[in-house]
Amino acid sequence: MSKPKRIGLVSLGCPKALVDSEQILTKLRAEGYIISPSYEGADLVVVNTCGFIDAAVEESLDAIGEALAENGKVIVTGCLGARDEVIRKVHPQVLAITGPHASDEVLQHVHAHLPQPHDPFTSLVPPQGIKLTPQHFAYLKISEGCNHSCTFCIIPSLRGPLVSRPIGDVLQEAKNLAEAGVRELLVISQDTSAYGVDVKYRTGFFGGRPVKTRLRELCEALAEFGIWVRLHYVYPYPSVDDLLPLMAEGRILPYLDVPFQHANPRILKAMKRPASAENNLERIRAWRAVCPDITIRSTFIAGFPGETDAEFEELLAFIEEARLDRVGCFAYSPVDGATANALPGALPDEVRNERCRRLMEIQEDISADLLAAKIGREIEVLVDAVDDEGTIARSAADAPEIDGLVFINDFFDTEPGDFLRVRVVDADEHDLYAEIARD
Repeated sequence: MSKPKRIGLVSLGCPKALVDSEQILTKLRAEGYIISPSYEGADLVVVNTCGFIDAAVEESLDAIGEALAENGKVIVTGCLGARDEVIRKVHPQVLAITGPHASDEVLQHVHAHLPQPHDPFTSLVPPQGIKLTPQHFAYLKISEGCNHSCTFCIIPSLRGPLVSRPIGDVLQEAKNLAEAGVRELLVISQDTSAYGVDVKYRTGFFGGRPVKTRLRELCEALAEFGIWVRLHYVYPYPSVDDLLPLMAEGRILPYLDVPFQHANPRILKAMKRPASAENNLERIRAWRAVCPDITIRSTFIAGFPGETDAEFEELLAFIEEARLDRVGCFAYSPVDGATANALPGALPDEVRNERCRRLMEIQEDISADLLAAKIGREIEVLVDAVDDEGTIARSAADAPEIDGLVFINDFFDTEPGDFLRVRVVDADEHDLYAEIARD
């Protein structure tokens, strides 16, 4: 029997790209390829790239260069792959290039350059597939692409229009993950609120039952698996209001990741943001009225072309009044191919960076106040890691890698994936400190 071929993979970019990498690894492993943890141990390397902003393009090109230098045989996929001329100009020696969500095409190139005879003793893969996340949480991608034309973004040109996955497939994947021990599902897509729009919310089937291809029905079904369900990239369409009762009832996590991006109507219109006409402060108040414990995370862009001092001050006023739990801010960065590049009034780097810094200073104070208010409360947490110094966990308010942590100094017998009841004893701008709640 021939020696199994070994594939290395470098995954860059957002969780949606991570899911693409997981799908590639799952298919490779199912065909008997071995996944190599190092360049030198691999017969070939796949680099899944990001191409969203200039810094991501540079990181992707550097990663390709490193893989070529360390291994020599490289296939490139992902968002930057949609701009193959950029890659070929810098790295003409790559074996092949594909765009995003092209796992079948990646495998075709792997087969061409590294054939792997089928072997039933090695072509094994668990039902949940190969995951790059820890065993206790996983990303669940429900659609590809996006139908919007935001002027600062080139994702639709890279990943194509919205294509919703069949709801039966999504729920079967979720079921497999839950049965494999996953305790938290992070629902992701480019526009989670739009799930099912492209197929007119048609009815699918799961477990012999009809289920509409729509976000509310998806969340209701996911809630039946008895694990944490967290929603990301949720645009503030009116339909989002239908999810709040599920959160208030504890069926899915009271957590919304909503990319507001700005507060000034003219800037939002210039950005061509969906739901730009919504009164977001009123929406936030309404959400909190239904579900007082809701955690709202958002991202904003400071220094968009033409943004005046008054418009930026309006954004700061929104931040102070909305008092969002988690906020990320980015100084506007031109992206090759984005239509915002042609807008008048481009601001100097120092102005954009200073505005971003000012916004985050205000948000840090808000975050510190909101977290300090939790001192003395008992909360449920999910354990992420355990070492000699204690336990690192997350609350319902904390998504992995982007939000805060809960540090528990007590030493006790636990492991990643355990749920614990703790009492908050201290807080800072980002994290909580807790002890085991003892009755």
